[in-house]
Amino acid sequence: MHTGFFEAMTQPVAGLTLLVFMAASCPLPAIAQLPTLQQGQIPTRLNNSVGQPQTAYVIGGGDRLFIDVFQVTQYSGEYQVPIDGVLYLPLIGGISVQNLTLEQATNVISSAYAAFLKRPIITVRLLSPRPLNVFVAGEVNRPGSFTINLTGGAGDNPGVQYPTLTEAIQQAGGITLAADISQVQVQRRQSGNRADQVFTVNFQQLLQTGDRTQDLTLRDGDTIFIPTLNTVNLQDTRQLATVSFAADLDKPRTVAVVGEVKRPGSYILVGTATQNNNSTGITGGLPTVTTAIQQAEGILPEADIRRVEIRRLTKTGGEQIISVNLWELLQTGDISQDAILQEGDTVVVPKATEVTPAEAVEVATARFSPATINVSVVGEVAEPGTIQVPPNTTLNQALLTAGGFRGSRARRSTVELIRLNPDGTVIREDVPINFAQNVNEQTNPILRENDIIVVGRSSSTRFTDTLGLLLNPAGSVLAALSIPDRIAGLLELLGIIDRDDDDDDD
Repeated sequence: MHTGFFEAMTQPVAGLTLLVFMAASCPLPAIAQLPTLQQGQIPTRLNNSVGQPQTAYVIGGGDRLFIDVFQVTQYSGEYQVPIDGVLYLPLIGGISVQNLTLEQATNVISSAYAAFLKRPIITVRLLSPRPLNVFVAGEVNRPGSFTINLTGGAGDNPGVQYPTLTEAIQQAGGITLAADISQVQVQRRQSGNRADQVFTVNFQQLLQTGDRTQDLTLRDGDTIFIPTLNTVNLQDTRQLATVSFAADLDKPRTVAVVGEVKRPGSYILVGTATQNNNSTGITGGLPTVTTAIQQAEGILPEADIRRVEIRRLTKTGGEQIISVNLWELLQTGDISQDAILQEGDTVVVPKATEVTPAEAVEVATARFSPATINVSVVGEVAEPGTIQVPPNTTLNQALLTAGGFRGSRARRSTVELIRLNPDGTVIREDVPINFAQNVNEQTNPILRENDIIVVGRSSSTRFTDTLGLLLNPAGSVLAALSIPDRIAGLLELLGIIDRDDDDDDD
């Protein structure tokens, strides 16, 4: 509309004519009152289902708007909303549209133009929305502020698609295994002086029933808080680790394994489709308790697998203690006992007060037991030295693995078992030998890592060895002995003294 037309409109007749014309052509409410129905406006993507809040789009810095002043093209145009939300428009100057809906912005601009135009007809349309800024806190792997771009729609929903709650949680690295997903809270700012809205979302309901209304559509400035579980359920925790908005199982995580394991320390675990044992300590499969124990080269014989603990730090600074019963895993196949671990977890394997031989044999075949242990068999056996045997190997089996007794030279009634304890102490005991005995601590004990079995000489062997040394000392060890030691050897040979307390049955 030209300026001359406006000037004519200021005259009473022209004004009355225009008023009659507008009344005839537009009997309905002014277009400015219906901004949410204008072509090109972006719809709110909140579902109409029960539980989804219905809120209109709120303008903020970064939005691109088109403001159409009906039939006054020189006042119409595109505008980028600045950070402070103040637009500078022809005639009316600065107008704040910050935190206004499109309808509210239309009304504010219409009111401002009413001082200059007889009947302004204003349309405000959103051309392109700014990225959403949301804050995610609580039990997520990377709490903080995130910018999420809006995407174009398709199919039956051609408008812009707003991000959902699960998308924001994925941006924050996924939930931790300490998250209470039944009490997720979303705090939303309101325009004006109205109090913030707070929505409680139950993702358990989403997982169990497929209720998608729980996957809330977000708005700019939303704050998401995921609380910490008060009580940990192993079944729920395993499910929690595999949901789409959990941390990626392929991501390496550092855990510690301490207590009754062969090599306590810190290890890197990752879940992969294939095995990949290398110097980093990464292995295939899910990053579970048994996988971590395997990295520590398995449990020790005195491990109490019924009272394994996971110590997990929460985002609130507390600590969760999760009890794991690996004996239940072996006996009933309760796979939930093999809990999935997360970054920073510590696995504690305590020492048992008593382990029965039958239980030790069964535990030794588990995947979290070491594949082999090292024991030494020295003295009068066919193949003395260090041997590798399964962890449930008994003393009798180790003797046979070393080739058995060395003919008549070996003392067959007893052997000496030397056990090196982790605390630095040494236990020495004589064990009677009976190859017909089953597993028992007195005559056929189960061996442990670094045990030493000493098979002594028989009485006849000691006699002949000593006699040979006395008769031919040159070039032998006897040549280096002092005179008193030689005399003592002769007295032993004659039976006057016995320096080797032996109840040999040869």
